[in-house]
Amino acid sequence: MSESERQKDPAALKEEGNTLFKAGDMQGALCCYTKALELTDSQPDSAVLYRNRSACYLKLEEYSNAEADASKALDTDPGDVKARFRRAQAYQKLGRLDQAFLDTQRCAQLEPKNRAFQDLLRQLGAQIQLKSAQLNSTDARVQQMFSVLLDSSAKDSDRQKAAQNLVVLSRDEGGAEQIFRNDGVKLIQKLLSSKQEDVVLSGLRTLVGLCTGHQSRTMAIVNELGMEQLCAVMGSAASTVSLAACHLLQVMFEALTEGMKREIRGKDEAILPEPSKELRSMLRHLLEMIPAQNVSGPGRDSAINLLVKQVPRKSLKNPDNSLSLWVIDQGLKKILQVAGTVAELSEGPPLTENTHMSCSVLLSKLYDDLKSDKERENFNKLCEEYVQEHFRRSGLDGKLRAIQTVSVLLQGPSDVGNITLEMSGMMDAVISLCASEDVTHQQVAVEALIHAAGKAKRASFITANGVALLKDLYKKSENDRIRVRALVGLCKLGSAGGTDFSMKQFAEGSTLKLAKQCRKWLCNESLPPTSRRWSVEGLAYLTFDADVKEDLVEDKNALLAMFDLAKSEDKTVLFAVGSTLVNCTNSYDVEKPDPQLVELAKYAKQHVPEEHPKDAPSFVEKRLGKLLEAGVVSALVCMVKQESPALTEACREFIARVFLALVDRQEDRGTVVAQGGGKALIPLATDNTDVGKVKAAQALAKIAITSNPEIAFPGERIYEVVRPFVNLLQLECTLLQNFESLMALTNLAGISERLRQKIIKEKALPKIEGYMFEENELVRAAATECMCNLVLSTEVQKLFVATGNDRLKLLVLYCGEEDERLRKAAAGTLAMLTAEQPELCPRIPGTTTHWLEIFQALLLSEISDLRHRGVVIVQNMMQAEKGLAETLMESEALEILTVLAKGGEGAVGPVSKVAQNCLNKAVEYGIIRNREDRIEKEKGKGTEP
Repeated sequence: MSESERQKDPAALKEEGNTLFKAGDMQGALCCYTKALELTDSQPDSAVLYRNRSACYLKLEEYSNAEADASKALDTDPGDVKARFRRAQAYQKLGRLDQAFLDTQRCAQLEPKNRAFQDLLRQLGAQIQLKSAQLNSTDARVQQMFSVLLDSSAKDSDRQKAAQNLVVLSRDEGGAEQIFRNDGVKLIQKLLSSKQEDVVLSGLRTLVGLCTGHQSRTMAIVNELGMEQLCAVMGSAASTVSLAACHLLQVMFEALTEGMKREIRGKDEAILPEPSKELRSMLRHLLEMIPAQNVSGPGRDSAINLLVKQVPRKSLKNPDNSLSLWVIDQGLKKILQVAGTVAELSEGPPLTENTHMSCSVLLSKLYDDLKSDKERENFNKLCEEYVQEHFRRSGLDGKLRAIQTVSVLLQGPSDVGNITLEMSGMMDAVISLCASEDVTHQQVAVEALIHAAGKAKRASFITANGVALLKDLYKKSENDRIRVRALVGLCKLGSAGGTDFSMKQFAEGSTLKLAKQCRKWLCNESLPPTSRRWSVEGLAYLTFDADVKEDLVEDKNALLAMFDLAKSEDKTVLFAVGSTLVNCTNSYDVEKPDPQLVELAKYAKQHVPEEHPKDAPSFVEKRLGKLLEAGVVSALVCMVKQESPALTEACREFIARVFLALVDRQEDRGTVVAQGGGKALIPLATDNTDVGKVKAAQALAKIAITSNPEIAFPGERIYEVVRPFVNLLQLECTLLQNFESLMALTNLAGISERLRQKIIKEKALPKIEGYMFEENELVRAAATECMCNLVLSTEVQKLFVATGNDRLKLLVLYCGEEDERLRKAAAGTLAMLTAEQPELCPRIPGTTTHWLEIFQALLLSEISDLRHRGVVIVQNMMQAEKGLAETLMESEALEILTVLAKGGEGAVGPVSKVAQNCLNKAVEYGIIRNREDRIEKEKGKGTEP
């Protein structure tokens, strides 16, 4: 049977899997059984394959997979003793001792004389007794902990210790189950009702332990505690309690949604109801929290944050957006009610500085999740009706609420914001309220004007009508809140030309004056944080001008003040800080126009964008150095950690761009890693815009190329960077990104077999092979180097052993290329392959008629690494087959090896030693005689008559 036929025959694949299993190659066996399962239609055959694959998983310590496969085998044949025993072993390792005991007991009943079954029964009996004793003692400890926590007369130190112990116990599965079964939820309910913050926190953190990854317990807890109590705790004025409650609800959502996705096995599987009822109940309560007067500002933000995370689809490939439609139907007006609240007016629920931005993000997420024009029209209609209803009311309060709502919409789903902005009388009302004597009215109107100015269709209108008004407010207003906002409006209009040096809206020097004032307010700690935040907004627009960038990076106090704001509780500043840093580092995308097209445009008197002289690479490099000195990395790391809707995907993209700029210089990469940049980049490479993922992955690759990956990404983190690197191996990415990804993967593949398996699992092999054919020499060589490290894995070696492909031929031909780096990589790969898989050696002469010339050229190379690789390949071929040795010795290779063995041609120790081994093998085969034999023969000839 040919190799291609074997690959399509389940029986042959099963036999190959059995052979590999006996040889200890678990990954190879696993691969064979999986392929066979995909090809077989027979249920009995599938059951055997599942049983065999379960054995592989047990050896690989993947116990959940082992249990799942053994269960599938038993579904077909409940009397399969081997499958039941393997499931018992998996249950034992997973800590499910009672289920392991039942399976082993059944095995012993079927085969009473089997010693393995009897031994496991004894082990399990002892383990169950020990666990029972531990649980009994744990019961008493749990009761004691709750008693101390609920005793108001207990010492603070004792209560703190009891709280810590309870939280630690809840993180262990056995401890969590004991707390749950000892009326723990009712006792925790009492903790949540306490007026002492630390007691409430310990209750919430214990619930997190009980709910994490456990659907059935989570459903029971939601039903027993009730969402009213959980939402009331989250609505607390104490921000630490509110955040802890928010984290608990997040864990509950994840436990319920993940439970719906995965197949649940075990004794409770038949009685677990669908958790969708609990999910809807949780969402309904969150929507009711949003406009509620009795909910604190932080609690409201937490509710909005949870909706942002849980409602929209995680992937647009999922066709079901029913949850978003349900939230729009049930809660859009509630969200708009908060969006339109003006905090300074008496009416309305309490807000934080972040609430309006959070509403903008939620509205934007809901709008982006809509699939059809009809759904979007309905969203537009509901928003228009709400704004019109308030705008047409008599009195100013209604108009202010309408204008505030429009502001929030302009920052979120801007298309909807533009529609409401164009309503009859809206823009006139905004302009007239800017001149109001009431500071609150002015503030609402100026903010609306600023957000409207960011939309291209409105910017020209506002430039014509609003600049004079904003200048007047900036110069004459006695209130800094109004002045700073008017300044931002002017900054926004003044930066309308972007980075185009020739398109400036204001007179020479005006933007520098505006920026100077922004920096002054930014450093003024006596101003409220909101006013300082608006000054960063101003710099975000003004730093399109390279002169402003230069002034900002020279002002260390301003940079430190901006970084402090980025680390503060005011999350609305994140986008502005990100924008400012992208501008200062020039990490935005700039398309270089074709010089011929530029000349044509000039001839046709069309506008041609001009780059500012201070945006040249030398200036940018100096700015990056100044930012690193000021501590930009720690600020970026803090920004990534923020759990807030304000950390939007666009903001994450900005941070990824800045990181990429910071690691561009090799000497700066150590600083970035030392300050936590490597760790911060990993989530940016997985949760970001498509562009942001690529930028973050490229930054990670640059770090992995020049730093030791095990130090840059310690522990399990090193496995998390594999997928981002593999994602850079796309045709849409640049050749530089492809090259850097291959270099990074090469370094990882050289570290351990587990990392090589991770690379293979991420389906990188076909991509790496594809790049081995790339026209670009550097990319082609990098791909071959990566393959050189990957062939240390048996699974990759088998791809070369398989017939019907040109993998081996490609390596032999690359050994004869002119590119030194490519030759080294190909020769290294071939040396390892021929050592590990000797059956490849006889196939080498069939790859090309020039194979002897290629290997002789390696042996004669002036580069010692190439000579060493060449002589190892020749040694492997000679050891593999006598016929190959004869062919080699009949060629010039004999003479070359003889010279190398004597240390000629500059041969170093290892080369001489391997060359001598080749000659010794030829002597062993009887192809040549050694020197002593030849001398003896000559002597013998001289004595004959």
